[in-house]
Amino acid sequence: MNEFQFLHDSYENDEDSVSLPEIFLVEDDLIFGKTIRKFLQKKLSLEVNYFSEPAAAITAINERASKSQFILITDISFDDGGADGLLLIDLLKEKGHKFIPIVMTGFASIETAITATKKGVFHYLTKPFELDVLSDLVIKAAVTKLGFKETDFKVQAPRVEVGGRKERLTSSFKIEAPTEDDMFCGMIGRAPKMKQVFERIEKVAASGSTVFINGPSGTGKELIATAIHSLSPRVDNPMVSVNCGAIPGELLESELFGHEKGAFTGAISSRKGRFELANKGSIFLDEIGDMPLLLQVKLLRVLQGRVIERVGSTTTTPVDVRIITATHRDLEKHVEEGNFREDLYYRLNVIPIKVPSLCERREDIPLLISYFLSRFVSADGRNSIEFDDESLELLLAYDWPGNVRELENLMERLVILRGGSVIRPSDLPIKFLERAPMYLSSYDSLISLPEAGIDLKQALSSIEDSLILQALSKTSGNKNQASKLLSMNRTTLIEKMKKKQIDFQ
Repeated sequence: MNEFQFLHDSYENDEDSVSLPEIFLVEDDLIFGKTIRKFLQKKLSLEVNYFSEPAAAITAINERASKSQFILITDISFDDGGADGLLLIDLLKEKGHKFIPIVMTGFASIETAITATKKGVFHYLTKPFELDVLSDLVIKAAVTKLGFKETDFKVQAPRVEVGGRKERLTSSFKIEAPTEDDMFCGMIGRAPKMKQVFERIEKVAASGSTVFINGPSGTGKELIATAIHSLSPRVDNPMVSVNCGAIPGELLESELFGHEKGAFTGAISSRKGRFELANKGSIFLDEIGDMPLLLQVKLLRVLQGRVIERVGSTTTTPVDVRIITATHRDLEKHVEEGNFREDLYYRLNVIPIKVPSLCERREDIPLLISYFLSRFVSADGRNSIEFDDESLELLLAYDWPGNVRELENLMERLVILRGGSVIRPSDLPIKFLERAPMYLSSYDSLISLPEAGIDLKQALSSIEDSLILQALSKTSGNKNQASKLLSMNRTTLIEKMKKKQIDFQ
């Protein structure tokens, strides 16, 4: 029994399964053809009949016992110089076969695109293309043309990191409000990696040890620092935050340690630094990896002796302060490169807390979406938004380089710009759609501009002719229904038909 028969029999024996559409693939590039067949079989669990030339495909299709509609995927040009893919479509139609054609070509042109459109081709793919795009097209063709449901296909989605293990993205992730168990000191997390962070915070908060928080930008490192302070015995004393990367190096020393009157030009009076202001409390040094080397020496002295020296002073001042630092940089690599002191690194890295990126805890994305929407949507709900399954899948599959901050900004933007509507893939920024080209406009890849250029007016006119003919064909010449398919008035359609001398019988 060959693999195709096995697949076919397995569908027949499964009482709960749906008889999925048969695929006929014609591609003379043997390596590419076999790759497509293997990919579609594995991802969609479909029966794929592969042929390297049109004649063999025609023979097999003519001999098939079933009269059900199938999906034809064919190249346009073949090396043997015989029938091309568009002629293959014509020959099969002449034999009375019912099918949905998808064509591929490595030599796109305005002429072949228009010809393919006139023949009712479902989609025109220009090589090279992602195989995921083709599999999505097959599903879309089966759903929109053959009456199947997306749930009929056992799609093997890409694996992503979920809860510390590789899983497949499915529709099981739904937007839901975080529960009390998901909330911790202003942070939201249900993923195991975030639960570990919460547990570490609770353990270290009661101590006075130095804490080093490391994680990508936008993951909420300052929230973690705030949680440590709020759960510590120092909670009634101030917590002072300093972004070491936002203050010029020549000013950072004065900001941290203060200065005496006359210490430098403009120092008209003595001033306390952030360490003194945080006395008895906590100081949070964000982006510690950006601190200049000379200042690192002074910070090391503070860690060792718990004393600070103001700029322009010859005396030291003792401070009782808990130091919490954070960075998105790889400090170990900075140490190796000589950009960060090794002794300071080990002084800071007493209790490390690693913050996971958002793509490492994808199960938290629906919770965060719900939380941010509750903040940005008005009390009366007039600007509330919802996400369809496709857009939510794109959000779950996206890598989120800006992490939680990027997600928060996106939710605010969508509420402002699309409030009161359902968010679809086309409403998302282009960077989300680039991961799933199927959601891009199907017209984008319809025509490739030839090197010699084209007559744009003539090209657009030809496309308009083709779409009018297709609309009339679908409606058996009913101009009223055809005009609705084209979203135009019936009188406008009739005028265009007269002007273009389109006589549809």
